[in-house]
Amino acid sequence: MQNQAVQSNVKPETKTPLDALSKLLEHDMQQVNTLITENMQSNVPLIPKLAEYLISAGGKRIRPLLTLATAQMCDSPMDKVYPLAAAVEFIHTATLLHDDVVDESHERRGKKAANLVFGNQASVLVGDFLFSKSFQMMVQSESLDVLNILSEASATIAQGEVLQLITTNDIETSMDNYLEVIKSKTAALFSAACEVAPLLAGQDADTVRAYHNYGLNLGIAFQMIDDALDYAADQKQLGKEIGDDFKEGKMTAPVIYALEHANDEERTFWQRTLSYKKQESGDLEHALQLITKHNTLEQTIDSAKHYAQAAEQSLHQLPASEIKSLLSDLTDFIITRNF
Repeated sequence: MQNQAVQSNVKPETKTPLDALSKLLEHDMQQVNTLITENMQSNVPLIPKLAEYLISAGGKRIRPLLTLATAQMCDSPMDKVYPLAAAVEFIHTATLLHDDVVDESHERRGKKAANLVFGNQASVLVGDFLFSKSFQMMVQSESLDVLNILSEASATIAQGEVLQLITTNDIETSMDNYLEVIKSKTAALFSAACEVAPLLAGQDADTVRAYHNYGLNLGIAFQMIDDALDYAADQKQLGKEIGDDFKEGKMTAPVIYALEHANDEERTFWQRTLSYKKQESGDLEHALQLITKHNTLEQTIDSAKHYAQAAEQSLHQLPASEIKSLLSDLTDFIITRNF
């Protein structure tokens, strides 16, 4: 099963905007990676072992890249930006460790989930360690405004995860509820990642707001495409199990749109499989059939495009540069990616 996100025109050998951004910021990212390695060390051997297990698996590193990109655009002091970019990645990694425990995940970034390898308790506690280290790195900016932005984002992410827990298995969940979840659990860190460097550079309020809005809307689009890919992507390429959201009863855009179009028989199916948690062999395939029938992946992608366009428009007031062009291209790539 495929959708527009899977049918990307980007060939494997073609350099994507994310690749180009990574290449352009390669030196800066090396500094950040050094800080990541240094700050996950501990005299408790399990901590660096578990952290390394997840961090070494790769990942897109899009959040710290956004911090570095916006820093270069604003001529921010890079010695203070590097710890912030590392802190952003630590916050993200910590949430992944916690999420996989809550979701009882089996796979992450193409590897067995850390909670299955090291246990739930170790995953939660190492996640706590990474959160704590992120705050140690934040204070190196010596900016209360920056500390406020990142600490608020951390609290918002936690609230978003709790809100998702509440909406799980609730087929009455609305698109507004769903958007509130993804704004909190995903977009909040994207916006913070884009906002901290302009703040450090002393940019005016309108400029800082433009960077904030870019990150917020990009994060919403990013998560909506992630949720579409859970019902459409190639599992090996995506790096996690397909259909996890269905099995876990998560109310994401493809299912919410399917429920909006559902007849009585279809609504009974969603109620049994999601609300009552009674899933049988073949139910995922039937869910995919209903999603295809009502074109809800296309609806999800169209909604994501709306937010990607809003992100791109936020860049208009910023001065022209190579990085700005790549950030603009990134809004299209977010929609067409297949991982």
